[in-house]
Amino acid sequence: MAAGYAELLRTRYAARLLAGTLVGRLPNATAPIAIVLFVRAEGGSYSLAGALAAIYGLSNAVGQPLLGRAVDLFGQPRVQLPSAVLSALGMVLLTLAGIDPLLLAYAAVIVAGLFTPPLEGGLRALWTDVLGREDRVHRAYAMDAVAQEVMFTVGPLLVTLLVSLWSPAAALLVINAIGVLGALSVVLSKPSRAWRSAPREAHWLGALRSPGLLALLGAFFFVGLALGSITVAGIAYADDHGRESVYGLLMAALGLGALFGGLLYGARQWAGAPERRLRVIVALLALGYLPLMLTPGVAAMTVLAGVAGVFLAPALACAFIVVDRHAPRGTVTEAFSWLVTTFGVGAAVGTGAAGPAVEHGGTAASFAVASVAGVAALVVLLTTQRVLTPPVATDSVVNPSGNDRIRAAEPGFRTGHKA
Repeated sequence: MAAGYAELLRTRYAARLLAGTLVGRLPNATAPIAIVLFVRAEGGSYSLAGALAAIYGLSNAVGQPLLGRAVDLFGQPRVQLPSAVLSALGMVLLTLAGIDPLLLAYAAVIVAGLFTPPLEGGLRALWTDVLGREDRVHRAYAMDAVAQEVMFTVGPLLVTLLVSLWSPAAALLVINAIGVLGALSVVLSKPSRAWRSAPREAHWLGALRSPGLLALLGAFFFVGLALGSITVAGIAYADDHGRESVYGLLMAALGLGALFGGLLYGARQWAGAPERRLRVIVALLALGYLPLMLTPGVAAMTVLAGVAGVFLAPALACAFIVVDRHAPRGTVTEAFSWLVTTFGVGAAVGTGAAGPAVEHGGTAASFAVASVAGVAALVVLLTTQRVLTPPVATDSVVNPSGNDRIRAAEPGFRTGHKA
């Protein structure tokens, strides 16, 4: 298993692109906690901190698909680096102005969120050019999903370390400076500079004119909702057991489960259409959420949390493949960005829904939100099988691009092409 991933990382530019993308996305991964810590240090309330973090998230959700479309139209360097700089300047403005005047603070986080570069979608568009063979690209998608779990675990720890060494303002500045360097590393690489999207049909809906992509986004809205609700449910469970450390234990188990599942998923080649495989994986993901409603003792609950996380990274990795197969020609970065946005919006809705569930039905009810959301994701995939059937090469939505050199096991697989 390790040998397969080592082979990928030894490929020229692969390690650089993966590392640069992860580093470039640190500001996005750490923004919620960094904003909250900064606002509290400035004397602001938790309500204000939460509102600013929410506005950042909403702005990010709006900006990602728009910037993704811009990448498809104008190339990566012209969009990724300027947007990374503008996003960082938004956070610089926040640290310099503080929370008074409040209007300026809101403007700062809107700029920071809106111009967060779509590095995640950009990386997935580059894998075909860098890795060549389709099986290696699929493994890279799994590696990418696993790396995200690591980043969203390590990132907040890095923020708290910087806060303890300096200050919340310094943490914001350092993290965003690092993010710009990560984006710079990506856009200066030869694959990023050479990549061009396939010619696209002019259409105001862009990637959203694909019924298959819309079905996938609908399903992953609910997957995100499940994950968002678990974060709140975990806090409620920790409160029930009188120890804050229990929450960290549950989240660590969830992350380790996803890490283990992603590594195993990417270690082998899979036969058959990924659309069918995705339905099976999401069914197992939904099944893993159901026992959480039992809320047993801490040891058993930690095991259940680990099991619940096992199929998350495989579901994301398989979804990346399906996105690439159903995105209209010339819209691949935008399509990947829509998946990121939809998942994030779902997580935000799940966080909001789990709170009232705890208040009215207790901890078990908040975990029930995750269970219902997991089942809803599966229902969406099952009821949209017709539009999520393996695409036909002659379909206008899935015409291969000029870089479609590796369509072997799964027709319809493509990203972009070199200039």
